[in-house]
Amino acid sequence: MSDLETEFRDWRERRMDALAAADGWLNIVGRYPLENGATRVGSAADNDIVLPSGPDHVGTLTQDTDGVRFQPAEGGPEQRLALSKSAPPRFTSGHLLLEVTTLNGENALRVRDTRPIAKEDRPKLETFPFDPSWRIEAQWVRLDAPEAVEIDTSRSIRTAVEATHKAVFEHAGQRFELLATHGTPERPQFVFRDATARTGETYPAARFLFGEDVTETTILLDFNRAVSPPCAFTDFAVCPLPPPGNVLAVRVEAGELAPPAH
Repeated sequence: MSDLETEFRDWRERRMDALAAADGWLNIVGRYPLENGATRVGSAADNDIVLPSGPDHVGTLTQDTDGVRFQPAEGGPEQRLALSKSAPPRFTSGHLLLEVTTLNGENALRVRDTRPIAKEDRPKLETFPFDPSWRIEAQWVRLDAPEAVEIDTSRSIRTAVEATHKAVFEHAGQRFELLATHGTPERPQFVFRDATARTGETYPAARFLFGEDVTETTILLDFNRAVSPPCAFTDFAVCPLPPPGNVLAVRVEAGELAPPAH
């Protein structure tokens, strides 16, 4: 086994551990849009949001024109939550991890059950065989000007992002371009779909690929590490769909296969 194949095997183990972590995507038990006014949260029937498990009364979320506040049920000072699309505020109650997410100015409560998931209860995550030809050093090309891109999502909530770079590369004699629409400068994220999605081999909506080893002019694209998006594992996630230019007509036989239906 080559060093790259060993690294790939280790990456697969880390990937599953991350999915099953306390803040992973396998343990989300609910997502609840917030409306203006006070919303009581807990597992008891007298709450406005009735959770499937956890304490009878978690607390009260109050949304107004200034944002969202949280008053814990056990008392203590009311908290003004620092809303953030990229780093949503979190708080815990019993074995629950709760966070208020923001998308297009709309807030929602997302709830995770942090109790450990036994390995035998985790979904079996399969991949294509490792293919070094899909580990590509691409050109990292800055756009002439930042481009405003409207992105659709798995819940038909359209959102605007700003793109500044694209990756340009060749594979099997064909030239491709992928626009980075999410992520960070150090770890740009590409949302793409290829012909394997049409056959159901990979998740039909999209896969995510994160660039590595970014320089001013190059970026490493390892399609062996292309992953299914969070919405492949839970109905309570909102996932971006690929921009038109990131829909490829070819088969990318590398990376994760579609997970079992959830």
